[in-house]
Amino acid sequence: MKNFKYYISVWFILLLVFNVSVFLVRFAILGEEVEYDFGFWIAWMFVILSFVMNLACAYYSFSSENRTKMFYGISLIKVSWTTMIVLIVIATPLMMIPDFPAWIIYIICLLVLAISIGAIFKALWAKETVEDIDEKTQRQTSFIKGLTGQAERIQLAAKSEPVKAECKKIYEAIRYSDPRSTAELSVIEARIVVKMDELSQAVGLDDSGKVLSISNELQSLIRERNAQCKAIK
Repeated sequence: MKNFKYYISVWFILLLVFNVSVFLVRFAILGEEVEYDFGFWIAWMFVILSFVMNLACAYYSFSSENRTKMFYGISLIKVSWTTMIVLIVIATPLMMIPDFPAWIIYIICLLVLAISIGAIFKALWAKETVEDIDEKTQRQTSFIKGLTGQAERIQLAAKSEPVKAECKKIYEAIRYSDPRSTAELSVIEARIVVKMDELSQAVGLDDSGKVLSISNELQSLIRERNAQCKAIK
């Protein structure tokens, strides 16, 4: 939340500048006879509401668990900034006109706010959709990532050259396999996990004959898994 602390400092300064400016300009226009009519307060209220919305969107985005999710929330902040700027540009001149019909100000500001809220919900939906896809992809690729790490560790543990050569074959076969997993692949992936454990034990014993046998079985299973992946797609 460190970034949010910096953000709220800038946000507070902008809010302060806006309030000081509109009240001073109104006073400069009307002088000692300055009055803040109903139309002024309606326009002011909508602008303040846009500031609050902006802060809420920023808090939601900056409170994300990681930088990737925070990046997905930038669109929310952009939409809320656009809302705030548009309302300031529209509402501020109306606030400077004494006795301007309050109902016109209300309708104009409400229309801008309604459109912006719709855009915020759309950006929120897009953010959550992208995050769901990202999480699903991570779950689908976790098997191959974990298996690749295991194959790399086994390869590093190999002692003799024949064993190293077979371990490298397994590592390369896994590394270039289809990264996505599905429920349909659970059976063959379970068989691969069992064989990887057997390979690890054989490598630890530096049993080149057993390593070769397991390596051939593993390569066959990996090819079968890749074929099933292709068929599922």
